[in-house]
Amino acid sequence: MKIISSIKEMQRISDELRLQSKKIAVVPTMGYLHEGHLSLMKIAKINSDVLVTTIFVNPTQFGPNEDFNTYPRDIESDKELAGSIGTDILFIPTREEMYPSDFLTYIEIEKITNVLEGKSRPTHFRGVTTVVAKLFNITKPNIAVFGQKDAQQAIVIQQMVKNLNFDIEILIAPIVRESDGLAMSSRNTYLSEAERKESVALYQSLQLAKKLIEDGEWNCSLIISEMKKLISTKPSAKIDYISIADAETLEELPVLQDGKRMLISLAVRFGTTRLIDNIIITK
Repeated sequence: MKIISSIKEMQRISDELRLQSKKIAVVPTMGYLHEGHLSLMKIAKINSDVLVTTIFVNPTQFGPNEDFNTYPRDIESDKELAGSIGTDILFIPTREEMYPSDFLTYIEIEKITNVLEGKSRPTHFRGVTTVVAKLFNITKPNIAVFGQKDAQQAIVIQQMVKNLNFDIEILIAPIVRESDGLAMSSRNTYLSEAERKESVALYQSLQLAKKLIEDGEWNCSLIISEMKKLISTKPSAKIDYISIADAETLEELPVLQDGKRMLISLAVRFGTTRLIDNIIITK
């Protein structure tokens, strides 16, 4: 596994690989790798000749009162795990390399970034789209793999790729969960023992919604109300949002719609730790 920190070197190597007709896949991460990340890498590996994994804790997607400085980091473990999956190139740029002092350019996507996570974190997606576009231009992939856990992010990236004509195939990998259903996340390490036990309510509430729908419920407000009741039984839980929306436009739905892919998503704080989760349902 080759480790690169220079943008110019990464671009040079990507150019050489493309001249050799090698198919490049990239998996952008913020490090502190876990099985969820590794599942993305496995999919990328199967679908490419060369796997590039990137590690960069991106400051522009964190708000002023968010956890950029405390976000978990373990670069030595990341190197070991990335290598174990078969990463060919590990790209680990510095903040100064990615955002020099004269940096003035950002990418903004309208509408679908103003709801859900975007409503709670107004500058988040501007940071995500900008850094992902930069990583695409640096690693020059044919394929990029993202996770379904960050459902809105995946939709936003797909929109950016479509609108800005990036010649990249976007693959969305399924959520990887702990044995009790909690979606794997680097932020799970923030949870106290009690909060960790309570956090399974995220998955339980999504499964409750799924069962209500399977049993014939159409009213989205009622489904959300039942989800709220379940989560509210957990003392440390504070709901940020629960949403049932069109899985493409992210428009909220008053009632379920036949044949439409619908995203049921939520964000909940357990103590000070904010977690997200989702499922996609077709009625």
